[in-house]
Amino acid sequence: MSDPKSPLKERIARRAASVLQVGDGRLSAPGALQSGDVRLLSSDPRDASLAELARKYGLRPSAQRPTMPVYLYQLWRRVHFMLAFATARNIAMYTEAKLGQLWQVLTPLLNAGVYWLVFGEILHISKGIPNYVAFLVTGVFVFNFTQRAFISCSTVITESLPLIRALQFPRAALPLAYVLIELQQMLLSMVVLAVIVLATGEPLTWYWLLAIPALLLQTIFNVGVGLFVARLGSQVNDFSQLLPFLLRTWMYMSGVLFNISTIHTLGSKAKAILELNPAAIYIWLMRNAFLETQRASEPGFKPFNKALCGTWNNVASGLIKNPTTHQLELSAYCPRNNLVNPHHFWYYGAAWAVIALVVGFWFFWRAETRYGRG
Repeated sequence: MSDPKSPLKERIARRAASVLQVGDGRLSAPGALQSGDVRLLSSDPRDASLAELARKYGLRPSAQRPTMPVYLYQLWRRVHFMLAFATARNIAMYTEAKLGQLWQVLTPLLNAGVYWLVFGEILHISKGIPNYVAFLVTGVFVFNFTQRAFISCSTVITESLPLIRALQFPRAALPLAYVLIELQQMLLSMVVLAVIVLATGEPLTWYWLLAIPALLLQTIFNVGVGLFVARLGSQVNDFSQLLPFLLRTWMYMSGVLFNISTIHTLGSKAKAILELNPAAIYIWLMRNAFLETQRASEPGFKPFNKALCGTWNNVASGLIKNPTTHQLELSAYCPRNNLVNPHHFWYYGAAWAVIALVVGFWFFWRAETRYGRG
């Protein structure tokens, strides 16, 4: 009795035998043999490794991570995209609100108002600080720039999964674009800050130009840490929920509400740690640029004078009611923490910016092929 499957087997065998290789190396389909020397395949391609086959035919992985120089070049080619994306998001952010783009300024102003009421008027932390309104608003605006950049970058990868899966582009362009969004809002806030500073009696001086490099250093720092938290947020879903609490703690330790250099209850090492944290440094640089009262009242700014420093201590402790601006500036005669030199704050700010950018960019680039997998 013949095998009913034998005709099928014969057809399969004839089809396999018909796959021939011609002299020029091309494969011929059944019934379409080309002229030239015809020979059977000498080996099955499956016997060779996939890597060898890829090299032979010039194939490469579609999701291969580019080298660092190539990656930087790809980012540079998309600068216009990042600028256009940031501008469009800024315009669309408050389109449904009646006050529109004013909320970019009203939000930090309202925060500063709450802090002034609670910490300045109720808890009296403002004692001993000249021009506390300008002091507080400057700190809130500067820290708000870093805070918003970190929060938005922490969720940028998970919120952009459709875009990441649909298009091939360097993923670092997304955190960079979101930092640009916050920078544009910060530039608008700086205009309002300048008005507030002038309205509180601070003079317009050449020191104001120092706000430009200070803002540039803070932006570089925000880019670096923004890239770092973008990768963490893409891999740890709960990180974006924890980040606001970490940032709030950071704010209270960065001298937003008080002057770190005039605290007497902390030791020299603890005070140095607070003064050297990057947020405190960028806040100090911006205050030093805008506020003449802060430059004049900086501890150690003038030779130590025990009597004048004691007068300021009475002001800070509340023993002297309704102190004058001159009495508030007597803190300049008090000794400063010898572990930290304020003349080196520009170096510290530049060092934090470079370290954050290098470490953050490297950390984000290492996971380039993992973003969007879900």
